[in-house]
Amino acid sequence: MKKLLLMSTLICAPAVVAHNDNDSTVSFNNEQCNVEFKNDVRIKPDELEIFTANKQTMQFNTNGNLTINGESVALNHSQQKALTQYSDSLRTQLPEVANIALEGVKIAGVALQEVANAFNIDGLDNISSLMDDIKLEVQNTFYQQDTFVMGQQSFNQFGENFEQQFEQQIETAVESAVMQSMGSILVALGSELLGSGGDMQAFEQRMENMGTQIEEKVEQHADALEKRANALCENFANIAKQEEQLVVQVPELKGYQLFSFKQN
Repeated sequence: MKKLLLMSTLICAPAVVAHNDNDSTVSFNNEQCNVEFKNDVRIKPDELEIFTANKQTMQFNTNGNLTINGESVALNHSQQKALTQYSDSLRTQLPEVANIALEGVKIAGVALQEVANAFNIDGLDNISSLMDDIKLEVQNTFYQQDTFVMGQQSFNQFGENFEQQFEQQIETAVESAVMQSMGSILVALGSELLGSGGDMQAFEQRMENMGTQIEEKVEQHADALEKRANALCENFANIAKQEEQLVVQVPELKGYQLFSFKQN
């Protein structure tokens, strides 16, 4: 039973995509990632907009026009090319953040299903519905009226919403499902005990093996997701370097960099 409770707890862990309890924000930074968000960005089909905390804005559209705080900035061909390459990099890499968040929710579903199959747990409809709500929350956080939005403010919003709306609900739904299926769980545990010939030590080993198998299946997905997050971090570092070079070419962009390197 202790193993079951542990596995029930593990269900909740993957869905919290790098949740930071210290400041209730969501971040894809880790100890190996030396970049962090400095400003926020909006990516529309025909325009890139970066805005600062004090509402200063930089806009660059697909026609190669740059506007800073409503005033046009003349660009030569080389500057337009550099800005276009920068814009393309953001359009390619930033949506991967949302993809990783959605994959984290999917991993939670995998863990949920594995535990349910192992212990014949019923009453998971509420949890499945809750997972769908979390997916929708991720979508609504990063995609707003055909615009991709990301930055520290977006992360703050997502972290606060998740903590307030979903974290406790997940725990409650898991506990409810376990209680509803207690009979099935006891039957499953009894079958495992009989399969061990009444030997408690052998029974504990069988349960441990079962838990390990479930964890291994979930960890395969989690490891793959971690590799994607690490790769994304490297890409962000490359974009941060690209921004440094861009500011040299277009000095008007100073202060509008999306990323900054962490200070050691």
